[in-house]
Amino acid sequence: MDKMMSLYEFLGKAAGTELGKKVYLASLEGGWKHDIRKVSNPKYTGNVMLYPEQFLKKYFETKEETKPEPFLKNYFETKEETEYDAPF
Repeated sequence: MDKMMSLYEFLGKAAGTELGKKVYLASLEGGWKHDIRKVSNPKYTGNVMLYPEQFLKKYFETKEETKPEPFLKNYFETKEETEYDAPF
């Protein structure tokens, strides 16, 4: 049986609502099982979704491949539109 994990347990930090929704929808589309755990701590009280560890690994490996390289990401975030050196 695959270990069931929350996004917090998998990522080591809070995922946030937007990412949580994306992961949940991807799990439904892929037919992955999920579960709910009630948690209570000083920062959060409520339900958290649990997913198979294998699903989370696949989901975030796929997402990692689509992220821009850090150099390019920083380059495009700091340049004004008129500063790009276009080859044409």
